[in-house]
Amino acid sequence: MSFPFKSIALIGKHKNSEIATSILELAEYLSKLHFEIFVDHLTASYLPTDVYKALTLEEIGRQADLAVVMGGDGTMLNIARMLASYDVPLIGINQGRLGFLTDLSTDTMFETLNAMLQGQYTTERRMLLYAEVVRNDNSLFSALAFNDVVLYRGMSSGMIEFQISINNEYVATLRSDGLVVATPTGSTAYALSSGGPILHPSLDLIALVPVCPHTLSNRPIVIGPDASVEVHVLSSLDARVHCDSHSNYDLEQSDRIIIRRFPKTVRLLHSVNHSYYRMLREKLGWSELH
Repeated sequence: MSFPFKSIALIGKHKNSEIATSILELAEYLSKLHFEIFVDHLTASYLPTDVYKALTLEEIGRQADLAVVMGGDGTMLNIARMLASYDVPLIGINQGRLGFLTDLSTDTMFETLNAMLQGQYTTERRMLLYAEVVRNDNSLFSALAFNDVVLYRGMSSGMIEFQISINNEYVATLRSDGLVVATPTGSTAYALSSGGPILHPSLDLIALVPVCPHTLSNRPIVIGPDASVEVHVLSSLDARVHCDSHSNYDLEQSDRIIIRRFPKTVRLLHSVNHSYYRMLREKLGWSELH
């Protein structure tokens, strides 16, 4: 039997005994199929055996043909950001809640993986964002976002006043609890709960979604992928920015957040039976005709 992959890295949510057990079962299964197995070094520290080679994520990026991520969407978001520069394809197995990104079920993972490892899969490229905080012409912070870049107020009860420019053209001045700048992947996350549109992942677009704006006419807008978005903080007692709820930075008045498309993409693999619209129905509880 010929496989398109020779080496597979297994990555799980850390400090989770249930996932550690599943990772070990998966490693044993794939070893019997004669794949070279790597395990993320943090995941490996929770396994009861050291028979599998432990690698850092950077080493996985350089050496693995495929990475299988077990956990929830948060785990996949983190791994996708860290491996994006290496173009390693990712398969997600859901052991979290919603599972928008980790779409394989643990109940059928062996059967589904076996078919995918023989080449029965579809490939999806998804965009990322690169955010940078500039203060007095000095770059102080930068991070990648697979879901979204979010301007938000911290512990303060007051709104943030900020100005949005796109490609150096003034768009609007807003007062709100924040702003979500989302990829199509992130359009089903915080942006959706803030009233933003769902963007199909095959589209390369960016959604700008105000969070609880003071003026109700401040509606979400969708722009092209090559646009440069600048958010200029005009006034706030406690403004902050985060990328995928992970990398956080405290902002000051007059700080600018510059958001652009990242040149690399995340490569996700799905089973041939994967349906984005079925996933939306199931995860969002949409009704079906009977």
